[in-house]
Amino acid sequence: MWFKNLQLYRLPTPWAMDLAALDAQLGRVPFSRCPSNQPMSRGWVSPRKDGALVYSSGGQWLIALAVEQRLLPSSVVNEETKERAEQLTEQQGYAPGRKQMKELKERIIEELMPRAFTRKRTTFCWIDPVNGWFVVDAGSPAKAEEVIEQLRSCLDDFPLQLLHTQLSPQSAMADWLAGGEAPAGFTVDRDCELKSVAEEKAAVRYVRHPLEGDEIGEQIKAHLVAGKLPTRLALTWDQRISFVLTEKLEIKRLAFLDLLKEEAEKNAEHADEQFDADFALMTGELSRFLPQLIAALGGEQLDSAPSLAVAPPAVVPTSGVDLPPPWEA
Repeated sequence: MWFKNLQLYRLPTPWAMDLAALDAQLGRVPFSRCPSNQPMSRGWVSPRKDGALVYSSGGQWLIALAVEQRLLPSSVVNEETKERAEQLTEQQGYAPGRKQMKELKERIIEELMPRAFTRKRTTFCWIDPVNGWFVVDAGSPAKAEEVIEQLRSCLDDFPLQLLHTQLSPQSAMADWLAGGEAPAGFTVDRDCELKSVAEEKAAVRYVRHPLEGDEIGEQIKAHLVAGKLPTRLALTWDQRISFVLTEKLEIKRLAFLDLLKEEAEKNAEHADEQFDADFALMTGELSRFLPQLIAALGGEQLDSAPSLAVAPPAVVPTSGVDLPPPWEA
């Protein structure tokens, strides 16, 4: 139970949702296996596999969205469509038109769907209802939006907001690199990417290079002067958490110090206790880390973040029916 990526959002403090109500409302859309005639199914599962849809420890909550997807490659569909189109051409004496080809392709997808392999993945979300954090362990905003969209469909009220800081991550990272010094409590690590704002988007990457050395440091300053801006920067916080900060305020490659994980392992005798220890230690560290990261970015903008909440639909959609086929995504 260690998050690897963080997509950061804000909830009102405190969030006016109690544990029982959240569990009950998530129960409106539980996960069920993907039907043979559908490309995808998604719903809520028990994070700890104990039946409860919300895991709670020390006032911190954890929820999990499971997504099962049928894998039907477009190349397979296109090849089968091409072969049947050739057969149709021979039978009717002329090539099928656009409408006939569309109907043919839809029929082939319907036939092949039940035979397609399935892939299941689970996305975890940490909720701090007191301090207003909603954090998704996802490598992209699209994966986080998938979770948020599902929450919109089953919660009575979900007043979620984007997180905005006084300084953009890009300008803050440029200042740190130009000055050769990270903010208090942080150190610059050995990975960095800078990208030009010009049309050609020229980019330079440093991988496993000491960025604070004279030679590399001067190169980076020259790139900044030339108009390139940082899009990714590897940092370490308090010698406890290493991560990559992006220009979109995403946290990538999140890694907790091995000593922290060893500490959790010492206090656990079996799997359930290990889960408890990992989650408690992870949320405790992140609860200290996030405010300091926000402070390093000039503090939080409280008035400019638009709400992401929308009214739930009158009828909660069944799993998968409102999603496009994966080969059209």
